[in-house]
Amino acid sequence: MRRLITAAAALAALAVLPSSAGAITYGAPDGNGHPNVGGLVSPTQYGDGTWLYCSGTLISPTVFLTAAHCAEGDRVGVSFDPAYQAGDAVSYGTWHADPLYRKSQTDPHDIAVVVFPKPIKSITPARLPAAGSLANLSSSQRFTSVGYGAYEVTNGPGGHQFLYDDVRGVATGTLNAINPSWLRISMNPATGNGGTCYGDSGGPNFLGTTDIVAATTITGDYVCRATNVDYRLDTASARSFLKTYVTLP
Repeated sequence: MRRLITAAAALAALAVLPSSAGAITYGAPDGNGHPNVGGLVSPTQYGDGTWLYCSGTLISPTVFLTAAHCAEGDRVGVSFDPAYQAGDAVSYGTWHADPLYRKSQTDPHDIAVVVFPKPIKSITPARLPAAGSLANLSSSQRFTSVGYGAYEVTNGPGGHQFLYDDVRGVATGTLNAINPSWLRISMNPATGNGGTCYGDSGGPNFLGTTDIVAATTITGDYVCRATNVDYRLDTASARSFLKTYVTLP
């Protein structure tokens, strides 16, 4: 389905850190390129049915990785359809967020998983990075961002509007900076990059063209065209939470 949301509504839907990110912009439909990337299905029926409100990645047959600020209750639905429509197959699991989650710029612990009661056998899970493996990346390192967020941001008399179609998208960006908890990735189209926007929150930023999820999308600039800010998964903090649910590299 195609949705058009104003800037005010987008901010209200994802009121997390000062500027929330969530979708793929200046990219392309992913098709079957990353079948282990799924979207969280809204628990409430709207006038045009259900829709996807956050993104994430299958990291084991029973564990789906996303962001803590995407919480919508204990029972959560996930769709892996590359072009979701209401009525498509949904896998339901139990929500577990990092109990230390907080809106902190230093380390927000903005990480969560959905644990499925039965393995999803038809999809190969993505991999996680080794401890500390992202600390010394080259400034030319590329990342592949995937998610179901807004695919375009327009600006007209009514202000900025965010366009959604619940299609899994993909874009590539270049490393801007590394911080203790964050990767900052350029998504500026003027430099040949693309990236995330509202709705891609929790989605993966793969290391180059590998299946290693380096970081999950958390925040970014207001109109989704400058910097994609992502929570590192190689840190002691992230690994401390994840080790309860998966075997770490």
